[in-house]
Amino acid sequence: TDKEREEMLKRIGVSSFEELISEIPDALRLKERLELPSPLSELEVREELKRLSEKNLTSENMVSFLGGGAYDHYVPAVVNHIISRPEFYTAYTPYQAEVSQGTLQTIYEYQTMICELTGMEVANASMYDGASALAEAAHMARGITGREGIVVSEAVNPHHMRVLETYSVGLKVPIARVPAKDGRTDLARLSGLVDEGTAAVLIQNPNFFGCLEEVEEAGKIAHTEGALLVVSVDPISLGLLRPPGDYHADICVGEGQALGIPVSFGGPFLGLFATKRDFIRQIPGRLIGKTVDAQGDPGFVMTLQTREQHIRREKATSNICTNEGLCALAACVYMATMGKKGLREVAELCLQKCHYLAQEIEKLEGFRLPYKAPFFKEFVVESQIPPKKVISGLLDKGFFAGVDLGRFKDEWKSLLLIAVTERRTREEMDRFTEELGKLS
Repeated sequence: TDKEREEMLKRIGVSSFEELISEIPDALRLKERLELPSPLSELEVREELKRLSEKNLTSENMVSFLGGGAYDHYVPAVVNHIISRPEFYTAYTPYQAEVSQGTLQTIYEYQTMICELTGMEVANASMYDGASALAEAAHMARGITGREGIVVSEAVNPHHMRVLETYSVGLKVPIARVPAKDGRTDLARLSGLVDEGTAAVLIQNPNFFGCLEEVEEAGKIAHTEGALLVVSVDPISLGLLRPPGDYHADICVGEGQALGIPVSFGGPFLGLFATKRDFIRQIPGRLIGKTVDAQGDPGFVMTLQTREQHIRREKATSNICTNEGLCALAACVYMATMGKKGLREVAELCLQKCHYLAQEIEKLEGFRLPYKAPFFKEFVVESQIPPKKVISGLLDKGFFAGVDLGRFKDEWKSLLLIAVTERRTREEMDRFTEELGKLS
């Protein structure tokens, strides 16, 4: 009512609504009424939304070779069945341990599986996504070492790099970038950039170009100067590759979307975060532990809560207060369903199919593979036709052809990034190669 509005404005401390919005420039204010359509019934709204949704191009009606951080992996039916149970999708927070044992146990199981997958000693309850996990790892390393500088490979996903830069602006963190050479981090340049002021070396393996990095050598360079090694991984690759714990990585992060989470037009995703037991009190976010109650029965609790909600704000490791609980549950179900053998089979299929497609594309005139480094499920193609035209040309043929790397740097304007998951069939890849050949 008008009376209620007057009371609200008085409590706020202004005399009118105009005074309340006086900071908004007049030029930015809407002068006319919104052109809204006529109201619809529920049935009509459903039909309209269905019509609009059919305009979307999805991996259900397109063959996807998109990558660059989000991948079209198969999600077993059991994943959605489990996470759709109301006791999971309605549960908001595990603060009250006595009523949240199911949620706490699934997070605990998730943490255990991430440790087994990465070869690290402790894992947190997850982060928002792989990008924020990488940025948090950089700040954690600064806290552990007492040093300021971060050295990051330019073969790290550019989106993740931007998030790292954003996190670092207010603290004025010095970030040194190591150029990539032939698709991999230039170790000679890395060695020249790491010194006694370096807190951590950040590297991605497989990297943004799909190439496998010389992570062990990078670790030696970092550790020789007393810096930490932070590695961002593709969890599917760990079905085949040595886990970061085996080559003495100090912090392991990654994007967990590949573990049973659909692409969903860009999120939500899942940030993986694991480290050494020595650093457990510096780990950001939640950590779930197993304990016993007064009767000696096992139970689960939030533990070592280094968050500003529980300790003095200046002592907090991060302002990250939550985790991607439902996505972590999806990853937990996926890993439990696949098991060691299943995860290895998925990784092998990605590897074999990716190399088959790369070999077929290299036979085409006007296309070549510029990098000779080993690769996992993604590879870069140099095209005489602008990648933007390749992508638009194949869209009508039913393909998401890949990622135009010219979006990120002018020097990459002739490069196309192609990803191949276990979902792609030989028939799809052969058809893709045929259509690609027609463009040239």
